[in-house]
Amino acid sequence: MVTASQLRAGMVIQFEGQDYKVVAAEYHPGQGKMGGVAHARLRNLGTGTFWEHSFRAELKLETLPVEKQEMEYLYADGNQCVFMNPQTYEQVEVSRELAGPQTALLEPGMPLGVEFVEGKPVSVVFPSVLEVRIADTAPAAHQQADSTYKPAQLANGIEVMVPQFVKAGDVIRLDLATMKYMDRAKTKSA
Repeated sequence: MVTASQLRAGMVIQFEGQDYKVVAAEYHPGQGKMGGVAHARLRNLGTGTFWEHSFRAELKLETLPVEKQEMEYLYADGNQCVFMNPQTYEQVEVSRELAGPQTALLEPGMPLGVEFVEGKPVSVVFPSVLEVRIADTAPAAHQQADSTYKPAQLANGIEVMVPQFVKAGDVIRLDLATMKYMDRAKTKSA
């Protein structure tokens, strides 16, 4: 049990008979006789829908233990993503809704964390930065200012904006939260 003022992103709570993962939480202390309030953005683990709610700071909420396992992405089957535990070879299916929009960036063999609550997969933990290869873009232009961007397509069809000097075949680092270019990946020289 935790009080609402102790809510943190990543926790799983039970509220009114439903299980929710805390996506974001902010605590606002009260002034004078006014009590504090905790604002939380929650994702229902049963339906996958998001819900914003304000809790009284002293409200007690039941937390559920979250177990994280390192798994390997194998393939997508319809609306399901299949992951395998590399030690036990046990396979688990996670729906695309639970995995999130980053599922388009999954490649076979990619190691990722999968979170479980009561033995059931509830989310996939993606790294904050991912290295991806540019499949197609306009030719590199070095004479233009570095502050201008051009569209580039990744091998999986996702389009991102990159600086003018990036060319097809380059490996870039992509911020997964914003899907924005960060920099070119450092390549090992032979």
